[in-house]
Formats: sequence, C-alpha cells, structure tokens
Amino acid sequence: MTTQSHRAFKLGTTSFIYPDHIVPNVERLGAHFEEIELLIFESMPDDALPPEQDIQKLVSLSQALDVGYNVHLPLDVSLTNPDPQQRIHARERIVQVMNLTRPLNASTHTLHLDYNGPASGPEDVRAWQKRAAHSLDALFKEGIDPRQISVETLNFPFEFVDPLIREFDLQVCLDMGHILKYGYDLERTFDTHRERIAVIHLHGVDMNGTYFKDHLSLDRLPDEVLLRVIALLEKYSGVVSIEVFNLGNLERSLTVLNTHFEGLGSFVHK
Repeated sequence: MTTQSHRAFKLGTTSFIYPDHIVPNVERLGAHFEEIELLIFESMPDDALPPEQDIQKLVSLSQALDVGYNVHLPLDVSLTNPDPQQRIHARERIVQVMNLTRPLNASTHTLHLDYNGPASGPEDVRAWQKRAAHSLDALFKEGIDPRQISVETLNFPFEFVDPLIREFDLQVCLDMGHILKYGYDLERTFDTHRERIAVIHLHGVDMNGTYFKDHLSLDRLPDEVLLRVIALLEKYSGVVSIEVFNLGNLERSLTVLNTHFEGLGSFVHK
C-alpha cells in the first residue's frame, strides 16, 4: 500500500480542459484547483487575445472561487528569432499580453525562449544567447518585472539559458514532461534551479517507441520514472500545473497524484 505524503505545493491545471474558452473553463475548474494556467498561446490576430471583459470576469472568478492564475505567454512570437523585426514584434506582443493580464495578479508568466539554430556549435549558442539577452533587456526596459517571468525548459539543454537566468534574475518553469521527453537530467535541473522554480508543468510521456509523445496523463509514465517525479514533488512548495488538455488526461493524472499525496481533495466532472 502506497503511503501518502503531505502536499506543500499548490495544485493547478490548464484553461483548456473543456473544449471552450478560458472563462468557461475557469468557471468549471476554479473551485477544485488553487491555480489555473491561462493558456494565451496565440497573440495574433488582435481578437485572439482575451477581451478586457473576460479579464474582469476572471478577476471576479478569482475572488468567488478562491483561485489564482499563472499565464502562459504566446507561442506564435519569438524573442530569439534571427530576424530583428520579428524580435521587436514579439516583445511588443508579450508586453501587450502582460499589461492585459496585469489585473489578474498572476503568480508567474511562462515564456518560451525558442532555440532557433543548431545545438552543436558554441558560436551558434552564443549568438542565440546574445539575441535573447538583447530582447529580454528591451522587454524589461518596457517596465516588465523580470521576477514575473519564468523561462520554460524546452527541447534543448537548459544550460543555454543559465547565463540569462542569472543576468536578469529570472524565474524558471520546470516542465518535467519536456525534460523526460528529450532525455535531460530531471533531478539535476530541479536541484540547480530549485529556488527559482515558480511553476512545474506536470504531464505524462509515452516513452515507448522512437517518438515520445507528451502532455498525456501521468499514468503513462513508467513506474520508476513516476517515483522520481513524486520524490521531487515532495520537496517542492510552489505551483504544480497538470499541463494536459482534456478531461480524461486530467482525471487520470489526479488519480495518480491522489495515490501519493494527501490533501488534494476531489475533482468532480461538472
């Protein structure tokens, strides 16, 4: 019989569990979670962003349901694009989204710093770091607080980002599924950035075959991998977002977590 551990972390999930917009998802999920990860993946066209009335509704729901938010910044722009005009456009869109969501008092804003080049050449890495640093510096000169930005672990060595984390005093979004999918060292990444991890993205990975599919339910992880994940969660007191995008994957993931942690409560499909 599995012994349940005390849970120090806040539990969250995404704003796309039901195939609907953000507000209806928060209305159905908010009472069962401590934070909702607001997925603002698209910044273009302008009407892709939540309207201001939705932001005000989310403020009201936060108070009524006692739920907080974190924001996933757009994926359709890149601060590291080789084209300087594209980097300027990305900065403008990110500032727009952060100003729009400011009334929500989000715990963090998760940012992708895409790697747009070969991973083998140190000169290429330095050029990428230079582009990223220039964009981040310009972003923060717009009045954005660096401590409100958490850089996500993606499909390249996170060591590329380490100098930027230190230089700008950034937070980290530890995406455990990505680290497992791409074969990086989960424990080392956690230990290196433990004091800076604002949010953990938690999801299962199908590790069978040659292509590992992620953002699945946690029961898809091999038992030995799941136990490694649980061991790290036992030491973490920030936000854990179950980053899946449908009800089935969420419910199965909660079943797994309930086996290992006490105080998760129950999620009732409404």
